[in-house]
Formats: sequence, structure tokens, C-alpha cells
Amino acid sequence: MSSDTGRDAASSHTANSHTSGSHTDSGDMVSVDSHLAEILATIRPLPPVMLGLAEAEGGVLAEDVTAGTPLPSFDNSAMDGYAVRAQDIEGASEAAPVTLPVTAEIAAGDTGSYQVTPGSCVRIMTGALLPPGADAVVQVEWTDGGTSRAQFRRPVAPGDAIRRRGDDVAKGDVLVTAGTWVGSVQLALLAADGVGSALVRPRPRVAVISTGNELAEPGTPIIPGRIWDSNSFMLAAAARQAGAVADRHRISDDPAGVLAAIEDQLPRADLLVTSGGVSMGGEHDVVKAALAGLGTVTFRKVAMQPGMPQGFGVVGAQRTPIFTLPGNPVSAFVSFELFVRPALRALQGLHTERTSPARPLLTGAVRSPLGRRSFLRGVLDAEEGSVTPLTGQASHQLAALAHANALIVVPEQVVAMDAGDPAEVVRLP
Repeated sequence: MSSDTGRDAASSHTANSHTSGSHTDSGDMVSVDSHLAEILATIRPLPPVMLGLAEAEGGVLAEDVTAGTPLPSFDNSAMDGYAVRAQDIEGASEAAPVTLPVTAEIAAGDTGSYQVTPGSCVRIMTGALLPPGADAVVQVEWTDGGTSRAQFRRPVAPGDAIRRRGDDVAKGDVLVTAGTWVGSVQLALLAADGVGSALVRPRPRVAVISTGNELAEPGTPIIPGRIWDSNSFMLAAAARQAGAVADRHRISDDPAGVLAAIEDQLPRADLLVTSGGVSMGGEHDVVKAALAGLGTVTFRKVAMQPGMPQGFGVVGAQRTPIFTLPGNPVSAFVSFELFVRPALRALQGLHTERTSPARPLLTGAVRSPLGRRSFLRGVLDAEEGSVTPLTGQASHQLAALAHANALIVVPEQVVAMDAGDPAEVVRLP
């Protein structure tokens, strides 16, 4: 059903459970930790593939990459100025400058043959090949900037303003280790050493399917009883922010249509996410109905708030993981952060622990139902060591979530926490 209506409210019916191709009833709730553990035990890392640098962005290296050439690969100038023999200007000063003839000019990328002979200099640009005979570079600010003759007002020491061959990376050094997420700097380092491709676990491909007859595309008109779809935008964006490639799909409340959408996406997805249609029971459980004969998916109640109704399993010949999330937007988002984000990291072989900073102090009191782990929206001030609960904690209230940067965790056996109490938090991206 709807991606934005109250489908995760507690209901009197017993949740369905489907294992080994059949559904059985199970009224017991499972813990957040148990549900996550089952998910992570099922996920298998994506196989590594060799990709060009542009496509490798966002992947995770599957093997160490070693330097095939030193960096820099040749001695070069660290700044614009003049290549000199340091001994030729050792007595230079503002009061008694030393003047040398300029015999050539070398720009970055110039591969011509040049040389600094005793008593002369060569004008040189940043990154240009250091000519033989020179043992230092004088920055242009210490000179008069001459083109045929240059006046030097300060002495330099041998080696000044020179980038030596291999002073960043020596040939054979490990540039980037296996298990490293390939970001902008890693790409730059690989490219700088001439690496054109890398063996990586690629960015997971995620298909988000939002269900509901009442859903309309934002930007189109609606009538009373219809709502604009927000979950598919939110979940696809969350997947992309978690490092995946994601697209979104909106499907009406029809089990056959939902099943067709899932089957259509299987060849193109490493992970599927649905929202809505998992908690009302009967004819409204379109996602449950669609998955009844496809794969092995367990629907259960997880002892959490928001987001109690959850489903997880694998579908298709490739055993593609699928998450069936509740329809309320806050419930769907919290479920994504707790369960889908770790699964995406596991697909790339990354660690999945969500570590918290030192426990900040609550600035206000919070309440929670006994027996459920609550995740309340809050604003974390790490510098002050405090976290402020927001008003509007209902599972349909997106406004508070949009202002939050953390989830305040209230344990299952705690029903109240007061201002000044330390709290565990989950940082939000």
C-alpha cells in the first residue's frame, strides 16, 4: 500500500513468516539486533570486477594497488621562479643583489633539452622538469622577474623548491590498500601513477519500489485522498548517499503488478527495497502477496519504534536481497538506516558497525514504550556534548526528521529518560 500512510501501526493480526518457500504465523517480536544479524549473515559481498577509473569511483578495492612508477616521476620545480646553482647566488641580498643571465624558459610539460651552466639561470614554471646543472629553484618573488637577466635578492640552499623524484611515492609502494573505498583522492592518486583501471567491488545497484494506489508523482495535481509519493525519492536518495546506484519505481496496489516490477528489476539490481504493503493484513498486504511464491522472505515484527513491521529475504536465481519496509516515511527512513545501509556496506565488503560518539546528554525528557527500542529524532551538538529531542515524533512526520541529524536510542527496557541523562545516538548522514 501507500508509501506515506500509517501501515506500521501496531495491529492485532499475527505477522506472517515465510521460510523455505512457505508462510507460517509468528506473533513474537524479534530484537533489532537479531533482525540485523540475520540480514548480515545472508548478505554476500559483490564479486570484484575490473573497472576503468571513472566507473571505479565509489567502489571498494579488492586488491592492493602498487605504484608502477615513482611520484613524482622526475625532479621538478615546486614553484614559479628560476632554476639556479645555489652557489652562484650565495651572497645575494636586498642591498647587494646578484644578477645572472637567463638562458631559457621551461614551462610545465616542456620536454626540451635545457641545462644550467655555471653563472647562469633558467626561468622555470611550477611542475616543469628541473634542468641538469641546477640544484635549487628561487621563487620569483625573491627576484625582479627578469626575462633576459634576473636579479636575485636572497640566497637559497641546494634542494630548495625542488620536488625530488619519488619523494611522494616510491616505485613498488602500495598506493591504495584492498578494502579502501575509492573516493576522489584515491582516484587522483591512482590516476597520478598512470593506473587506468582497478579491481573493485562496485557500487551496489538498488531498485526502490514504492506501492500505493493513492500515490501521485510530485509536480502533478492531486485530489483529496491522493498524496504525492515521497518514499521512493527518499529511499533512492538515501541509497545513493550510502554509495549505491539507485533508481525508483511507483507501483499501484496490485500483487501481480508488484511481482512483475520485482521480477523486472532482478537482472539489474543487487538489492531491492519496497515500501508499504506489509502491515495491514489481508488484501492490503500487496507486497506480502506478491512475494508469497518468490524467493524466501520473512515478514516479522521487530521490537522497535518506529518501523515495527519488517520483511527481509532473497529472491531470484541470484538470491538478490530484498527489504520490505513499512510505509510511513519516518519508519521507512529509520529502517533504511538500521538495516539497509549496513547491508549495502556488506555488499562491498566494508565493516557494518554503527559506532556512536561519546554519549551526549539529553536536553529534554523522552518517553518510550516498554519492550521496544525507540529511535527518536534529535539534534546532536557534538561540541557541546548534548542532543535535543525534536517535537513531532510520529512516524508520518517528515518535518522533524528533516531537521534531525541524529536518532536518540531509547533501550527496550527503558520507558523514560530525563534531561541530563546520557544517551546513545545514531548519527544521520
